[in-house]
Amino acid sequence: MQTTYELHLRLKRESMGEVTPEMERIFQRFDTDGDGKISLTELAEVLRTLGSTNADDVNHVMAEIDTDGDDNIDFKEFIAFCHANPGLVKDIAKVF
Repeated sequence: MQTTYELHLRLKRESMGEVTPEMERIFQRFDTDGDGKISLTELAEVLRTLGSTNADDVNHVMAEIDTDGDDNIDFKEFIAFCHANPGLVKDIAKVF
């Protein structure tokens, strides 16, 4: 039986093109509370791990990826970012 989160991911995958297990793993790692979206706080924690502690950097990244402006990065937005930045995603995958 699928959890709500797994069902959500499957439905999103069907509308987004290729979603690799690596993309799913990274998203789940970033989404520390498991609510299906990456909050500003969660993003800040990830960026801190990658060496960035500047609040302006965090806000810039959020603004770039959060295309619907709800102050969260949902799975669809994350996957779109992954497709637009495959090299960066490979580098992030090495850390996470």
